[in-house]
Amino acid sequence: MDAIQNLIYGFSIALQPINLFYCLVGTFIGTLIGVLPGIGPTATLSLLLPFTFNINPVSSLIMLSGIFMGANYGGSTTSILVNIPGEASSVVTCIDGYMMAKKGRAGPALGIAAFGSFIAGTLSVFGLVFFTPVLANVALKFGPTEYASLIIFSLTTLALLARGSLRKALMMAALGLILGCIGSDYSTGKARFVYGLPYILDGIDLVPLLMGLFGIAEILSNIEVIWGKEFYEKKIKGLLPNKEDWKNSIGAILRGSGIGFFMGLIPGIGGVIPTFVDYAIEKKISRHPEKFGTGAIEGVAGPESANNAVCQASFIPMFSLGIPSNAVIAVLMGVLMIHGLQPSPMMIKNYPDLFWGVVSSMYIANCMLLVLNLPLIPIWVRILRVPYSILVPLILLFCMIGSYSLRNNLADMIIMIIFGVVGYLMRKFEYEPAPLIMAFLLGDNLEISVRQSLALFHGNPMVFVHRPISLALLLSAVLILISPIFIRRKVYKED
Repeated sequence: MDAIQNLIYGFSIALQPINLFYCLVGTFIGTLIGVLPGIGPTATLSLLLPFTFNINPVSSLIMLSGIFMGANYGGSTTSILVNIPGEASSVVTCIDGYMMAKKGRAGPALGIAAFGSFIAGTLSVFGLVFFTPVLANVALKFGPTEYASLIIFSLTTLALLARGSLRKALMMAALGLILGCIGSDYSTGKARFVYGLPYILDGIDLVPLLMGLFGIAEILSNIEVIWGKEFYEKKIKGLLPNKEDWKNSIGAILRGSGIGFFMGLIPGIGGVIPTFVDYAIEKKISRHPEKFGTGAIEGVAGPESANNAVCQASFIPMFSLGIPSNAVIAVLMGVLMIHGLQPSPMMIKNYPDLFWGVVSSMYIANCMLLVLNLPLIPIWVRILRVPYSILVPLILLFCMIGSYSLRNNLADMIIMIIFGVVGYLMRKFEYEPAPLIMAFLLGDNLEISVRQSLALFHGNPMVFVHRPISLALLLSAVLILISPIFIRRKVYKED
């Protein structure tokens, strides 16, 4: 009953005209970004950070959450029409979505993607309402020892699930921790890793770091890409799926919603893995698995539902544990920290207007996205034809203005450019930026928790293995680190 009352309270905040406006702006921008290949929500959120400083935290998070959700919706449009995933989590949609378009069924493919996303998003919002307070209450029993072990476990999980090698992901996490140590020690005041540069005595600012690693690096990477894909030129009609389409899709939508939601609770899982898992399950249980890959509507409905369920579920670890579950949530967590709010198990109690307002706005955003996606598809199709050579200079100018406007300091622009080049090289050599960002954000909390634990137990490091929850988390992290060894041995024996 309390959850329903809190949700009603949340709607009273989310339905305020100013918050409705920001929700609409966020969903529109997010859908646009999802439609445009190669930009993505992480880069977009990073670029928009400077413009949220003069907005209250609730409205900021409502708008940025709308962008995240909109990008997941919009990514299906390019996957179906151009066979280019507008967002990484829409890769699987290309398989059957584009084949449906080639058969003249682009309308039903786009329609079922929109309706499946709406259903999955709605179910996930209610899951968010009931699961987050429960997990937060459990987390309140954590002391600094358990919290330090939880951060280590989360970073290890993210490293394992990151695309590419585990070794490279761990290296990026270590680099993120080192970057987080730059500046003055919070307890002694001594400078660390400053090397005589006064600009970084207060540490590296989160915004230019994010704008460089995700915004500039994404642009530099996409300049190399030649968009030579065949474009769907036929007139799109019949957006509403027929009875047969619904009969084939409703089970896939519900299964995708469940798979995406529960996999989204795992820190580091991201949006790509659940869509592949769902597609594999749908093909496995289908009576006609041979249809998959040739334009099966279930191959669009299931993964798109899983994709959008992950979006909402990924907020739960941040709100309840203070742990970002992916790069986008890390950026949103950075927004809260910039506004002076520290995500933690106490967030729901200390900032109920923020939590319940944002959760309620997610349902409103789902309704807006359903309205935006179907009628505006002809506009999205025209936008797809905008040359990337026109977009790049505008985005670069946007980055420069945004980074300089933070503190009117040229150093922030230089830091952004440096990390833009670093991020580009990371992509070239297949190093994931997400572990670096999450380690950078969680580094301070990890250091504080370790110091508090050692201070409480007179410097005895064995406290981390004497406490049961801490021991279980650390053992889980060790198992994650050594699991690739056993997997390789098993594959070697089978060969």
